[in-house]
Amino acid sequence: MTISLEEGVIPVIRQQNDYAIVAITKHGVEIARKLNEQMSGTDVYYMSKFVKGDEEQRSIQMFEGSVRLLFPALFPAYQGLIIIISLGAVVRMIAPLLKDKKKDPGVVVIDDNGEHVISVLSGHLGGANELTHEVAAAIHARAVITTASDVQKTIPVDLFGRRFGWVWESADKLTPVSAAVVNEERIAVIQESGEPNWWTHERPIPANIRRFTSISEGRASEPNAVLLITHRLLGLEEESILTNGVLYRPKVIILGIGCNRGTSADEIEQVIQLTLEELSFSIRSVKAVCTIDLKKDEVGLLEVTRNHGWEFITYTPEELNTVTVEAPSETVYQFTGAYAVSEPAVKLYTGQDKLALVKKKSGNVTISVGLLDFTGSASFERGGL
Repeated sequence: MTISLEEGVIPVIRQQNDYAIVAITKHGVEIARKLNEQMSGTDVYYMSKFVKGDEEQRSIQMFEGSVRLLFPALFPAYQGLIIIISLGAVVRMIAPLLKDKKKDPGVVVIDDNGEHVISVLSGHLGGANELTHEVAAAIHARAVITTASDVQKTIPVDLFGRRFGWVWESADKLTPVSAAVVNEERIAVIQESGEPNWWTHERPIPANIRRFTSISEGRASEPNAVLLITHRLLGLEEESILTNGVLYRPKVIILGIGCNRGTSADEIEQVIQLTLEELSFSIRSVKAVCTIDLKKDEVGLLEVTRNHGWEFITYTPEELNTVTVEAPSETVYQFTGAYAVSEPAVKLYTGQDKLALVKKKSGNVTISVGLLDFTGSASFERGGL
């Protein structure tokens, strides 16, 4: 089927994969077909006048008309666009579609000779830089990336810890802190929790970046900018460290939850929020909810974990009973086969005997809270923390 492109009409496309390859020239079509063979997860679009006869078999979609009219359909549909058109033309065509770097797809441009692959848009958050390297390797071309943090092999502030699931609290200071990092100003990375092995480059951490384990130590170094990694809610005095800083929430909080059958998601959510506030913990640092396997179909628990994108882990009574608990209950054992649920579930997941909250009962919900601890790892110690 050939897509007819008309002014003012968003075309209907057949998206099957995460990435789209677009070509409008004879040489570009050859590159697109080769790349489609080399890379999985790609859909190909090119002009119908270059038909080869095997397009239907290869799920290649052809189009007639101005390629500019194709992009309004591709932009919201794909995670990344690989475009074999001149850079200037691509910039003009996609400019009206740009919204936000957190939403725009990664855009990569290949020249008509297939010699250079250029990261154009959403290099970090959209993954265009990684895609550029992957495409360049597939067609034996040169990757062209201009993002300062990538070129200088330093910390990409907007992606810091993303592979671990870390999230930043606010985007307000991303730009000035990024500027301080790439300009080699004094940077304090203050890490209270979370995975320590975030430095992935082969060379040592730049001398302008120092690592600390507490806000007081980091403040004493008089940094120009701060990257603070913690699961804690900050006090007013502590927040001043973020005058030019970014706050990251590592996924380290594990919740153990037991509840009566039919307990609503609203009640479970309220208990979680109030409990975390009492502990001065951020809900954005929750990684998983653990419980007994009898609750694997508990609607309220499933709704809460789904809404937050948390892991939902269940253990058998036999597994839970392998853990020593502070107050084993014969009543709980009578109904579940386990002497406790929330406390041992958290201990099993974290591998820790000491919990931030052993157990609290509120209405129909019982909750325990634990933290993942990385301080004993070799990576943590080697990092100079």
